[in-house]
Amino acid sequence: MSAGRHRMRSNIHAAGAAAAVGVLAVTAGGYFGYQQLAQSDCSGKIDLAVAVATELAPAVDAAATQWEQDGAAVGGTCIDVTVSASEPVEVAATVAAKHGATLAGVGQASGTAVSPDVWVPDSSTWLLRLKTGGATAFDPGNGSSIARSPVVVAMPQPIASQLGWPEKKLSWVNLVQRVNSSKPLKTGIVDPTRDAAGLSGLLSLTAAAASAGTDAQKDTVGALRALATGRSNIRQDLMAKFPTAEDPTTIARSLGAAALSEEDVIEYNSKKPPVPLAALYLEPASIPLDYPYAVLPGIEPAKASAARVLFEVLTHPSFQNRLAAQSLRAPDGNWGEGFTAPPGAPSPAGGTANPPSNGGGAAGALDPGAIERAVSSWSIATQSGRLLCIIDVSGSMTAKVPTANNATRQQVTVAAAQRGLNLFDDSWQIGLWTFSTKLDGDKDYQELVGIGPLSRQRGQLEQALAGVRSSKGDTGLYDTVLAAYKTVQDNWDPAQVNSIVLFTDGKNDDDNGISQAELLAQLKSIKDPQRPVQVVLIGIGSEVNKAELKAITDITGGGPFVTEDPNSIGTIFLKAIALRKSGT
Repeated sequence: MSAGRHRMRSNIHAAGAAAAVGVLAVTAGGYFGYQQLAQSDCSGKIDLAVAVATELAPAVDAAATQWEQDGAAVGGTCIDVTVSASEPVEVAATVAAKHGATLAGVGQASGTAVSPDVWVPDSSTWLLRLKTGGATAFDPGNGSSIARSPVVVAMPQPIASQLGWPEKKLSWVNLVQRVNSSKPLKTGIVDPTRDAAGLSGLLSLTAAAASAGTDAQKDTVGALRALATGRSNIRQDLMAKFPTAEDPTTIARSLGAAALSEEDVIEYNSKKPPVPLAALYLEPASIPLDYPYAVLPGIEPAKASAARVLFEVLTHPSFQNRLAAQSLRAPDGNWGEGFTAPPGAPSPAGGTANPPSNGGGAAGALDPGAIERAVSSWSIATQSGRLLCIIDVSGSMTAKVPTANNATRQQVTVAAAQRGLNLFDDSWQIGLWTFSTKLDGDKDYQELVGIGPLSRQRGQLEQALAGVRSSKGDTGLYDTVLAAYKTVQDNWDPAQVNSIVLFTDGKNDDDNGISQAELLAQLKSIKDPQRPVQVVLIGIGSEVNKAELKAITDITGGGPFVTEDPNSIGTIFLKAIALRKSGT
């Protein structure tokens, strides 16, 4: 179903005005309470705007319409509810803009978009990403689920049959092996920064690849690249890549596997395609789509009360059959009357991997760090840029890191850079510098590899990183930043995001270099809005002055990232690059 506007009017009065703080938790059980207080007429009106994931919207609309027909009212105030079928990524962009959050890959909100009072996205991962992205008013654990759809691997039935479907139980490890084999399975994905089922599949696939022991890094990168080759921005485009004819040649050339929801597969097969899809419920179970009911922060108390009563309607047992008509399950993973289960579908399903807590959504079982790493790695693996990487080699980088088996800060930093390099594909342009004081004659910095295409100099970069050693010098930060900025700006590429990523464990302490005031003045002077260069500064340890770093990035764009634990810089590096790609 395409996104459209679903509208219904209901006459309800909010008996009380509960304060709306954060994303409100709501509990089922009071469906008949408002009916007992129904009146024949009412006065006044409260408008309640509800944005619902497209596939669920008809069920919500139908339940709300029935609510109106039952004459539902409380007290003397009418409630007008407008249900809008909305793609979660579009609402997420609007909500993020309103609450000051940054979501990699989501993009800017539409200028005409309005934040709803209640939002029912397809997954609690949206709420968690908003929280970790800077929307501090969000409490992802309080979005109580009103529906569920397991995330499966959709595969043309002839291919699935070759793997033993539906009798044989398959795992994500099996899929990784097929993806990275000499005759790889053609896989695809809806961009996981914009699609919850895609994100769930990415998390499962990368977790399986990471369990491969010594080949974990290779398998992870291979899986990311394979998915990236067949990626789409919207679900309809991805599903159009499945085979449109039964002949073996067409099947071999078409999409062979993709992470989608169970509902997607049922809906696809209902149209009687020439090659139906199998739904593979791989082990361990992926994070399901759990459709959390989130009352958004800051709405009026009267609207918050009305939203609570609407939630009671949507969690009444009768709603399960409305869900079944839309090929969706109840929050507990069971299905209602009329549900057309795919072959091999477990019942219940969708609740075992991340069971809801006290009726809540799946967010309580989600790992924010894993989601952040997956989204960041995806952004790096699927987009290109022009980047100068600069590593501090001052004497303090020889300090040991207890949380990294006493490896030095230098070793931990280089290892993070090496892992990051493996994620960049050949379309990137990368260069490498080191810096301290008087590292190359009177210069505080030294070019190890000039900025150039990875297709030509990947081996050279790997060799240079392996040879990085700490010096006995101090931290010539200001001279290095200015020289790097000029270098990247001089050969600015309009087809790429041009940026600098610099790692340091200290503040500037070069007595013979330029001052902070001189650096900032020169950056302001040479900054060109037509040739932007974003600067990402990653500070390591307690000696870093974040204000010093922020003063630089406030002028250049980019941002400072500071951690006292060098062991976490790998994650920070990935996050910094991912945010850089989204224009922050």
